[in-house]
Amino acid sequence: MLMTSKKTNKIQISWNDPAFRAIVYQIAVLGIVAYVAWYLVTNTMHNLSVRNITTGFDFLDREAGFAIGESSIAYSPADTYKRAILVGIVNTLQVSALGIVLSTLLGTIIGVARLSMNWLVGRLATVYVEVIRNVPLLIQLFFWYVLITENLPGPRQALRPVEGVFLSNRGLKFPALQGDSLSWILYGLLLAALCTFVFYYRSRRHQEKTGKTFPVLSTGLLMLLVFPFIGYFLGGASLALEYPELRGFNFTGGLSISPELSALLAGLVIYTSAFVAEIVRSGIQSIGSGQWEAASSIGLGKARVLRLVILPQALRVMIPPLTSTYLNLTKNSSLAVAIGYPDIVSVVNTTLNQTGQAIEGVLIIMAAYLTVSLSISVFMNWYNRHIALVER
Repeated sequence: MLMTSKKTNKIQISWNDPAFRAIVYQIAVLGIVAYVAWYLVTNTMHNLSVRNITTGFDFLDREAGFAIGESSIAYSPADTYKRAILVGIVNTLQVSALGIVLSTLLGTIIGVARLSMNWLVGRLATVYVEVIRNVPLLIQLFFWYVLITENLPGPRQALRPVEGVFLSNRGLKFPALQGDSLSWILYGLLLAALCTFVFYYRSRRHQEKTGKTFPVLSTGLLMLLVFPFIGYFLGGASLALEYPELRGFNFTGGLSISPELSALLAGLVIYTSAFVAEIVRSGIQSIGSGQWEAASSIGLGKARVLRLVILPQALRVMIPPLTSTYLNLTKNSSLAVAIGYPDIVSVVNTTLNQTGQAIEGVLIIMAAYLTVSLSISVFMNWYNRHIALVER
């Protein structure tokens, strides 16, 4: 009968014991970090008290007293600093969301074009990627801003590509829907999108179990039409199209996209799309040629092979680097201050210049970007796990 003895790894209080040394090193590192943090905090508080600068976030409830040129939510100079900072956060989120969507679409097209069998298309896509990603983003932002503000005509000579749409150095003006039913229609669209997502998820699960498919696309389109239509009548059937009109030296009415927002979006989207294109290209090339041959052997065309077979598999390779690219785009949006777009950095910079609360302002900016970046990371990591292959 074999006797087995359990080894007990007891930590010996001896410098010759590796486990004991590891604990000592960790305690020493933590002590050094704690001391540096204590020194920085106490030194900062002392310097602030010497200069009679108060600390805290009480200033957020005071009147801001400055205007913001572009806001997606209601704001006036009589509002508080808290409201002004909220406007900056909303503007940052707006630019980041639009930039992520548009750069993904453009980057996917360029990435596929790089693999085109057409010599001219492939070379043009290669030149696009190499030129765009090797020119600093700040330079590109200045280029687009100067191009829009200096080369487009003034409001009185504005270009009219379509009836009711005006393009000038004051931005892009176009008609807007107005009326009591508008909010109900938006609620209907949101509800329809949510129901479509739930229906798609449940139909995928049902297809995996039974092999039967449901008309997800047609059902989703039907809900996107019916729900807003119901919302239109729930809001009193009050809806009208408001056209921009030239009054004085600028347009009034309708919706507008400012030159700052246009330049920022153009710079972010074009710059980021070059990196997305390389991610898409490498993801497609990671799929073996046997997948192309097998899909082609059952009669699928190249476009359907790419859409139904190759890209879904390549997506598993593309998600991790795409996450980093989306995070970079979000943080690069802070360069908006260079061309005058009122993002979170610009608004907080104005706030701290007026209040002197520099530390609090920097902390607010850090907290805002950290929250947005972590949210993107959590969502992308969840999606990466969702599409990952599961071994059975």
